[in-house]
Amino acid sequence: MLKAINKTNLRHLTVLIQRFQSTLVVAEINNGTLTPITLNAVTAASKLGGEVACLVAGANCAKAAEQLCKVKGVQKVLVAQHDTYKGGLAEELTPLILATQQQFKFTHICAGASAFGKNLLPRVAAKLDVAPVSDIIEIKSPDTFVRTIYAGNALSTVKCNESVKVFTVRGTSFEAAPSEGGSAASESVSPSSPVGLSEWVEQNLTKTDRPELTSAKVVVSGGRGLKSGENFKLLYDLADKMNAAVGASRAAVDAGYVPNDMQVGQTGKIVAPELYIAVGISGAIQHLAGMKDSKTIVAINKDPEAPIFQVADFGLVADLFKAVPEMTAALSK
Repeated sequence: MLKAINKTNLRHLTVLIQRFQSTLVVAEINNGTLTPITLNAVTAASKLGGEVACLVAGANCAKAAEQLCKVKGVQKVLVAQHDTYKGGLAEELTPLILATQQQFKFTHICAGASAFGKNLLPRVAAKLDVAPVSDIIEIKSPDTFVRTIYAGNALSTVKCNESVKVFTVRGTSFEAAPSEGGSAASESVSPSSPVGLSEWVEQNLTKTDRPELTSAKVVVSGGRGLKSGENFKLLYDLADKMNAAVGASRAAVDAGYVPNDMQVGQTGKIVAPELYIAVGISGAIQHLAGMKDSKTIVAINKDPEAPIFQVADFGLVADLFKAVPEMTAALSK
């Protein structure tokens, strides 16, 4: 005889299902240390229920594995250390993830929605013959996710019926998991045979004392209104006084004022700092999609009709070439 499903029975059923859930978080490491977005992915994975395991792969990943063992919410850390995984090449990591999934039977696989995660997980999903869900901002249930569409102007709730759910996590939508309080067990996994399709040679990065753009608490961004790359020095000086990161709109990047890695927007980096200062940015929808979740938005533009003022908490209609130096001078005092 079938029992009627009431709220108590439903709760018990949910707990029973969660016992069979297990999530693999693919950790992103840079120069042997854990990147912040991995902690956001751990928080998302914890919302699914069940066991959360992290896979750390690299040429020198002992430090990152040690960090992850202390992260609250992680029950197991799988470590694959080999020169093949230097640089986190997707071609080499994909077979490792597939072998790990086959061994441990994970029901979910996730990573941060960074360049690393967006490059890697679609390959993994293709090999598993499942459809990935990208850039999620909320988890409704183990098979239901929320993501943005139309440049962030609408939300889409996606129900995934795949046998293995593969998804990337927007870091700004989930709090970082506490880096202390965990006591996960560490376990070595055998490296897969090298694929040999690509080889990591080197990486040349611009060195700066400023915070990283996606994790900074304060961001100062410039647009086409700055008129040249040399004029971005105005923003650098202001940012140095505020310990802020410096970003740019796509228009400024396309004009060659600054490099691509400074772009904020739909096709650039997604940021959600405590304070976002937009200087000389008109506020195209593509740019707003990358920064509108900021806690406080300040806009400086000489055009009072600029769309950026519609989302700004504070607006200053002024010539940026006068306003920005005045702000820098005021902060110097």
